[in-house]
Amino acid sequence: MAKKKKSKVDANWPVKSYLNTDFLGSADARPVRVLCEFIEPANRLRRQKVNHLITMYGSARTLTPADAENKLKELRRKARGRSSNKALREAISAARRQVTMSRYYEDAALLAEKLTRWSAKITDPRRQFVICSGGGPGIMEAANRGAERAGGRSVGLNISLPFEQLPNPYQTPELAFEFHYFFIRKFWFVYLSKGIVAFPGGFGTMDEFFELLTLVQTQKIKKPMPTILFGSEYWNDILNFDGFVKWGTISPKDLKLFRIMDDVDEAFDFLKKELTKHYLRPSRR
Repeated sequence: MAKKKKSKVDANWPVKSYLNTDFLGSADARPVRVLCEFIEPANRLRRQKVNHLITMYGSARTLTPADAENKLKELRRKARGRSSNKALREAISAARRQVTMSRYYEDAALLAEKLTRWSAKITDPRRQFVICSGGGPGIMEAANRGAERAGGRSVGLNISLPFEQLPNPYQTPELAFEFHYFFIRKFWFVYLSKGIVAFPGGFGTMDEFFELLTLVQTQKIKKPMPTILFGSEYWNDILNFDGFVKWGTISPKDLKLFRIMDDVDEAFDFLKKELTKHYLRPSRR
């Protein structure tokens, strides 16, 4: 059967504003796009009955222990008989540091796995805690991977970037989001979160962690938010928290807004205790 030809009237029919892709991609429609990144995730999370998140921050560059070891072995193989090659020596030094950092990949995965297994025992699914990451590689991948190992769901708050941010395969597809605006992504990192764990990371991790501390310090966030900095060797090398107090830019009590830990079991026990106290008692229903 021959296709019905469009009439002249149909061809010239005006496009509705909300279907006009040229307009929606324009600078004038930025407020509409911003609202979409607020409303669509809220709608999807509500339909998926996700009310409580445990958010895990960390570097996208952290390798798995196996990948880090293999990279170091390959560089050492290339360096045989070429000990004078400065570039190779520097690459080997960097690879050794990556091996050291790779322990945090497995720590993040294990912590996410333990928290997910514990949460699965909460009988009311609306009160269960779901692991949330930035959706990319490195520590983010480890968090989603750990939740999957436990047979649970996890959220991935991906963002469009020119490099590094490739969605990892372990986030639950129905709970994988893609953001354009950093500030809305950071809103979702915190809005439903009931606990935060920051693993070693770069500018992005610092940005997310310090914005969280600012919101808690200024009581813009009033809900209990147990917060852990995981990896004392890294964080004490990167940030001198006592220096903030020394120079009077924060109060001594502000150092109690977070805890620095190195042990997965310690972190798990702390989060389990705090989350149970604040969110699972009958009075919190």
